[in-house]
Amino acid sequence: MNLLKYGPGRRFVKTAVWLSWPIIKAAKKWSSLPVLKWIINPFFAHPWNEVTAIPINVEVPAPDSVPLPRRLLRRVVEQASDIFILDECICRGLLNCENHPKTIGCMALGKAVSRMHPSHGRTANREEAFAHIDRAAAAGLVANIAHVWIDPLAFGLTRFNRLMFICFCDDCCCLYRTHMRKRGPNLDRAYRRLPGISVTLKADLCDGCGLCAKSCFVAAVTVENGKAVIGDECRGCGRCVELCPRGALELVMEDEETLYRRIQERIGEVADIT
Repeated sequence: MNLLKYGPGRRFVKTAVWLSWPIIKAAKKWSSLPVLKWIINPFFAHPWNEVTAIPINVEVPAPDSVPLPRRLLRRVVEQASDIFILDECICRGLLNCENHPKTIGCMALGKAVSRMHPSHGRTANREEAFAHIDRAAAAGLVANIAHVWIDPLAFGLTRFNRLMFICFCDDCCCLYRTHMRKRGPNLDRAYRRLPGISVTLKADLCDGCGLCAKSCFVAAVTVENGKAVIGDECRGCGRCVELCPRGALELVMEDEETLYRRIQERIGEVADIT
């Protein structure tokens, strides 16, 4: 197995990500600072950075036995020509995460994954991919459909336009979701809410505890006059809905076909994974 057929193996990739992690972390933190943001923000520009949350961590009712967010993600997987499941989450593995399973890795879709080194994981069929999504949902992870330049660079995948990652992210170790509360303009645009997904408040149940505001990774939730307020910056990831101890927050989603069409449009803007 050589670099003519495959990209670099797991050890090389983990070392490369470990070395670059402090730089990426600093860049995210400094991306809103005067002068520095004009140097840093081009690295987070569209279409080289595109992340959209699918809230599989929240049980949204659906007409059949599969909750709607998971069913949407299944449909994305169904259209993919190739599927590769990583044996380990690079982020949680590097940081030795104790809060979420390290063994629920990302899923790569599209023709580009033919160069994925076998040491990272395995090619999978659709049923195996569905089972992996269910494991991630049970672990309370947020699914992010991601098209980010660091992925093909790290894994040595040459066809970025035939590649999409589904990352199953947490809020303590994830490269995408951490250090996002103070962010520059391009980084802000890189992580987008899917139109048709929103979070609403049941005011009569809210006691203003502030857990939602504390947990929101983009600081989109505040507490005003003893009640939570969901701001326009909300990314619709569903984390606050999952964590609210009083059930005062609700994830609202449009009909399945409309949402799926919008996911297809967003993927189609940057890549062809069919």
